[in-house]
Amino acid sequence: MEEVKRDAIKNGRRLMKSLTERNPKQPLCWIASARLEEDAGEMEAARQLIQKGCEECPNSVDVWLEACRIANARSSPNSNEAGKAVIARGLNLIPNSVKLWMQAANLEHDDSNKSRVLSRGLQHIPDSVLLRKAVVELATAEKSNEEEEEEEENANAKQSMNLSWEPERARMILAEARERGGGTERVWMKSAIVERGLGNVEEERKLLDEGLKKFPSFFKLWLMLGQLEERLDRLEKAKEAYDLGLKHCPNSIPLWLSLVNLEENLNGVTSARAVLTLARNKNPHNPQLWLAATRTELRHGNNKEADILMVRALHECPNSGILWAAYIESMVPLPPSQWMAKIMDALRKCDYDPHVIAAVAKLFWHHSEVKRARTWLDRAVTIAPDIGDFWALYFKFELQHGTDENQKDVLRRCIASQPKYGEKWQPISKALHNSHQPTEAILHQVVAVLGKEESSQQARQAPQTDRL
Repeated sequence: MEEVKRDAIKNGRRLMKSLTERNPKQPLCWIASARLEEDAGEMEAARQLIQKGCEECPNSVDVWLEACRIANARSSPNSNEAGKAVIARGLNLIPNSVKLWMQAANLEHDDSNKSRVLSRGLQHIPDSVLLRKAVVELATAEKSNEEEEEEEENANAKQSMNLSWEPERARMILAEARERGGGTERVWMKSAIVERGLGNVEEERKLLDEGLKKFPSFFKLWLMLGQLEERLDRLEKAKEAYDLGLKHCPNSIPLWLSLVNLEENLNGVTSARAVLTLARNKNPHNPQLWLAATRTELRHGNNKEADILMVRALHECPNSGILWAAYIESMVPLPPSQWMAKIMDALRKCDYDPHVIAAVAKLFWHHSEVKRARTWLDRAVTIAPDIGDFWALYFKFELQHGTDENQKDVLRRCIASQPKYGEKWQPISKALHNSHQPTEAILHQVVAVLGKEESSQQARQAPQTDRL
């Protein structure tokens, strides 16, 4: 039976190759070829074939949907990031496809993100009854699926955060939420945030301690307790908080990274290395921890060690966009002839991850390829409009190379997207003094941070043009 199956696959491949060569603009040929490889267990071959199909039939909705399905099949369980990147590329070419917008929404886990995607679809296809119906149904289902008590509690908690100018009212609402059945972990967290904003250190600590007794596995409470101790310059106490938090939440990467930074400040790079090694042992194949390890070495001028770690990181996490992006950024001083092959390798392995795309844009920017840099930056924000770092990079680029109209366009699109993620964006947007700042103000602050980091990076890389 195995021999018969092998012969069937072999004959099928021969037939599919003949069909695609004779009919390269026929979408069904590429779809059938990719599915044949998928049935044979050759997922990489399937991905390459359907990607070729996207290139040959860029206006075929069916090919893009198939490419999305195969991309997700190759990804880790419960992760749709690869599929999102594929659909985003398809929508760049076919923005009036209802099917692609519906699929883009289906790939989102959060209902608010689904609604955002569908709304963007309606901007392109305002007459689509299907998209409009989906938006209405999503809003209705979201409300009906929530328990009335939980809905009220969350609404009260949210309302209280809009009052960290009416602190007493905020306290009252949150206190009522805590008393009613103990409240959720988020209620305790928001209660502590209110007190933090008012500078009531002891009350903040009390709420965190009580919240942790009820919800010891909620890592954000441990994180806030450690940050409280760090603000008070009680670094040993902060270390205790992070250590205890990791006993309850050993898979919390933010806790590990906070402990690493603290150890580096307290005891130097050797101690930070030890923590990172332990973190990677407990959380294998985690690109954030590998990236932190390479950056730690770079901060201390250990460039050779950083290069070795990056090679190991890419071996363990070969499809990580953030790692490939960091690797590409390290090639900025090199001429294009030395990095084009690596770029293509990274893009293939990461299914056009937006972090890699943004890193490629930086390379073109550095080498004064203005038109190409603008194109790649636009791709990054189109694929991942929720990541504020990409908008800041794009805006910084237009401030340097664009017209007033370019700058206003990027600013307008950024405000409309309301980004909330990003390595640089989140800490700035969540800072106490920025709690009521509009998106535009946060954008300008992130641009300033990027400028400082660029100057520092250039200083480190100046004597290293012979690396890699």
